[in-house]
Parts: sequence; C-alpha cells; structure tokens
Amino acid sequence: MTRLGALLTRLPLALLASAMLAGAAAAAEADPASEDPAARGAYILHAAGCATCHTDVANGGAFLAGGRMLSSPWGAIVAPNITPDAETGIGGWSDEDFVRALSEGRSPAGRTYYPAFPYTAYTHMRREDMLDLKAYLDTVEPVRAPNRPHALRFPFSVRLFLHPWRWLFFERGPDRPDPGADERVARGRYLVEALGHCAECHTPRNMLGATKRARHMAGSRYGPGGLSVPNITPDVETGIGAWSELDLVFFLRTGFTPAGDDVQGEMREAIDDGLRHLTQADLEAIAAYLKSLPAIRNRVSSTGAAAAPAAGSFGGDW
Repeated sequence: MTRLGALLTRLPLALLASAMLAGAAAAAEADPASEDPAARGAYILHAAGCATCHTDVANGGAFLAGGRMLSSPWGAIVAPNITPDAETGIGGWSDEDFVRALSEGRSPAGRTYYPAFPYTAYTHMRREDMLDLKAYLDTVEPVRAPNRPHALRFPFSVRLFLHPWRWLFFERGPDRPDPGADERVARGRYLVEALGHCAECHTPRNMLGATKRARHMAGSRYGPGGLSVPNITPDVETGIGAWSELDLVFFLRTGFTPAGDDVQGEMREAIDDGLRHLTQADLEAIAAYLKSLPAIRNRVSSTGAAAAPAAGSFGGDW
C-alpha cells in the first residue's frame, strides 16, 4: 500500500478519534499549569495515554467507555469503562479508590487487576497527578457501557496466580529519581517511565509476562497485536542512537521519523491521542531522557506482524 493509500485508510478513524477528543476537551481544556485540577488532569490523561486503550475507536465506542480488546500471548484483555457512570464506570469510586487502583493495582472491592492495566508503571505517579486525573475523569460524559469479561487462557485466567507474580515482579511506590540527575532528564524519566509507561511495549517480556529489566526499552518482536516494537535505546545500529533530540521531539509531535517514514499502528495512536498534546518542554524532556539511557544492541524485526510464541514457551523474547 502506498503512503497515500495508508493515509486514506486511516483517515476515517483519525477523524473519529479527533471528534471524540474534541468533545472531551469541552469538559476541561488540558493545561498543566492551570489552577483547575481537572485541566491539569486532562493533561495527565494525554501524558498517560488513557484514551488509546480505553476508547474503542475502531468500533465506534464512546470516549473512555472501554470495550477495546488488547491481545497477547496469554489471551485477550478487554479495557474497562472509566467514564463516571455510577453503574458501569468509575462514578462510584472515591479518590482513595482511584489512587489504590493506580498505585496498588487493586479495585475498590480489593480485587487484583491484571498488569495489562499498567499499574506497575502508574504506581510511580505522584499522588497529586493521580488526583488531578480523577478530577478530570469526573468531568467526562458518563456512558453506560457494561464491561465485558476477559478471554484469557488457563492458567492465566486464574487471578489467584497474580499474587506470586506480584511478589516476584511488582515494586510498589512513588518514583525515586536520581538526586544528581539533570532536572530535564528527571522530568523525562517521570513522563516515560511512570506516566507514559513506554517500557510496557518497548521492553521484551519473559514467559510470565514480566518485562526483562536487563533489556529495558530495547524493543520486542511481540508487541501489541503481535506487531514488533522498536528498540528506543540510543544504540547507533539497532536503536535511536543516530537520532538527535530534535529528531525525537519532531517524531513525538508528528509521527514522522528522520527518514521521512510515517509511523503506524499503536504508536500512531499514542502520538495522536497523547504525545502531540504535550508541551514543547515535556517533549524535549522525553527526548533528553531517552538519549540518556544505556545503549543496548538488540535488532528487532520491523516487518510488522509476527506469530507470537505460545504462552508457556521458553523460547525467545515476547
């Protein structure tokens, strides 16, 4: 397909997504410096990429009403409704319920969430950002949309097994930046690691679904939907080492690489729904942080979809 053909194919979905986000903006205009918590929360929503997973744009779903199916080697997770509908959304949640969900990965009833909801990253958010996000979500139009059950394979469908997984892989707590780090790099680290949860896609996983810390941000052959995800460490040959910080900022704003390619798929959504709405200073902070990471040589195929290994396989990176 030509680039023009790809653009025309995406245009209806892009227009629908833009209309949804424009309608949402009427509730509270995103402004990280506002005195209004909801306006600050609207900015956090963009930085955290909430709309991408919680809005089923492809099937005409309402803004943040859930229903999008996220596939993985372990089965499919269906994103929930996070509008303030009292019966099917989070309208009955207190501020503490919301903070507990983000920081501990637990529902108001104490049920453990699957880590497809990236509380492993959100746990490092500042409490004030969590509360601002809740303030914004409270202003969104409530939508009655019952949550559908997940379709996970055994034994991953048994929530009891989440307890040993959390003991092995979940580190709860606020972000602890290096006290000697440059202020801009520290801000970028918070945006990338906590809010943006970039490692959830850009880091390969072990057979239990936990990210491999030794290959942090080095890309994966089996990302969302079975698509490969690139290495974003500053390795010159296999990562973004040849990109300047200006290249990175331009990419995060527009989706165009230094070579002129137009990014597609999940990353296009992450840019359109979130990253392009961030301030210039925050995009520059993200670029500075990514360039500060250790370079890891890991060539990831960019051919697109790949058949993921069966859950339980001991071979390869996920």
